[in-house]
Amino acid sequence: MYATQTSNQYMPSVLRTFSLSLAFAILGTAAGVYVPAGLFLPLAILETVLLIFAFFLRRRKAVSYTFVYSFTFLSGVTTYPIVSHYIAASGANTVFLALATTLTVFSGLAIYATKSKRNFSFLGGMLMAALLALIAISIFSIFWPLSSTGMLAYSFIGVLVFSGYVLFDISRMKHYGIRAEEVPLMALSLYLDFVNLFISLLRIFGIFSSKD
Repeated sequence: MYATQTSNQYMPSVLRTFSLSLAFAILGTAAGVYVPAGLFLPLAILETVLLIFAFFLRRRKAVSYTFVYSFTFLSGVTTYPIVSHYIAASGANTVFLALATTLTVFSGLAIYATKSKRNFSFLGGMLMAALLALIAISIFSIFWPLSSTGMLAYSFIGVLVFSGYVLFDISRMKHYGIRAEEVPLMALSLYLDFVNLFISLLRIFGIFSSKD
């Protein structure tokens, strides 16, 4: 009973912080227009360091609002080259279609996890293993680029993994509750689910549009 009350009490705060995180990411993407191309790699490395830092903080369940908003702004900046690439290669409609699909899938999964009586926290181990596999493949592809078919398969797996994380994170908040100090961390988790789902879908739509 306590966990349910806690979840009901702080879930709106998580969603508000998540929405603000998306707003900061959009601002960061807009700011990416003014960032010199040579800075994107150092910024991407900094983002990775911050993400690892957040992972260790997650074990202590302590991440500040300042960290979340700073990280999501930086994430928006480093997402700009990806978005601009697909706008140039496939057109703005491809990006808007990927964003609309992400919003639809994310919202649908979040509503389902909220309404369902099923606890999806059992997915945690499988999702972590799949995520590590995706990271390993992404590192591999830096040196040996994937074919369009390989990238399509990689992106579809990404959609499945991050869709699973949406179910996992929402279900965890519903069934185990949220303390006030965990709100920024939970919002950051949802942001990472959203942005990685968006990038995976953007790759898929970009590959299909290039075949037309």
